[in-house]
Amino acid sequence: MAHNLLKGKKGIIFGALDDKSIAWRTALRCVEEGAEIVLTNAPIALRMGEINKLAETCKAPVIPADVTNMDDLANLFNKSMEHFGGKIDFVLHSVAMGMNIRKGRSYTDLDYDFNHKTFDISAMSLHRVLQTAYKLDALNEWASVIALSYIASQRVFPDYGEMADAKALLESIARSFGYHYGTHKKVRVNTISQSPVKTTAGGGVKGFDGFMSYAEKMSPLGNATADECANYAVAMFSDLTKMVTMQNLFHDGGFSFTGVSKPVIDQMEK
Repeated sequence: MAHNLLKGKKGIIFGALDDKSIAWRTALRCVEEGAEIVLTNAPIALRMGEINKLAETCKAPVIPADVTNMDDLANLFNKSMEHFGGKIDFVLHSVAMGMNIRKGRSYTDLDYDFNHKTFDISAMSLHRVLQTAYKLDALNEWASVIALSYIASQRVFPDYGEMADAKALLESIARSFGYHYGTHKKVRVNTISQSPVKTTAGGGVKGFDGFMSYAEKMSPLGNATADECANYAVAMFSDLTKMVTMQNLFHDGGFSFTGVSKPVIDQMEK
C-alpha cells in the first residue's frame, strides 16, 4: 500500500544484485512511494546480477560505479544530477564484500591484503560516497543517507569474521560524517542494523542458516524480512524522520535487546 511518502524525491540505490537483495526490494518500494531513482553497482556485479530487470520495472537508469574508485563515484553523482535535473534527496548504501570469508580464511588467519579490500569495499566506500557528494554539493538539504549494517558490529558472531570489524567501521563513519554533513547542510546519515536475511551475499557466510534460525527464536517479533527493511528505509528517506541522524537503528524484531528467549531455553532443555 503506497502513501506517496517519497513523492517528488530523487535517490540513488547502491547494491541491487537480484530480487532477494534488500537494495532491490528498497528500490521497488521507493518507486512505489513516488520517488525517482538511479541504480548503481560495480561493473562486475552488473554482469553477474539481474539489475536490468529492476531498471525496467522502476524506469530507472543504471550507472556503473566501483565504490572504491573516486572518479567512478564523481561520475555517478554528476550523471545522476544531470538525469534528475537537480540534486539528490536520498542514498542507500548496500555494499559489502568479505574477501577473507569468500576465500575461506578464519578471523585468526586473515590475509591482510584481502582485509584491506574488505574494509575499502564494505566500510570506507560509505566515506567515499559521502565525501564525493559533499564536495560536489550533490545532496539537497535534509537529504537522507542510509547504510546497511548488522549486530555483529557490536556482538561476537564467530563465523562473521572480518565483516564484524567492517560493520563497526561503517557505523563509526555514519556517526562521524553524519555530524559534519548535519552541521554543513542538514543531511542525515544513519545505519540500519537489520535481521539476517537470506540474500545472495548473506547466504555465503558460514553457518548462516544457523544465524537465521537462532535469530528467529530469539526475536520477540521474529526476523525482519527484506521487504520490511525496505519499508523502514522508505520511512528513513521520508520527511517523517527529519531529526534522526548519526544513529545505528536496530531493525531486528527485538533481537538486539533480548538476553534469552523461551524458545531458545526450550530448545536447550530438549
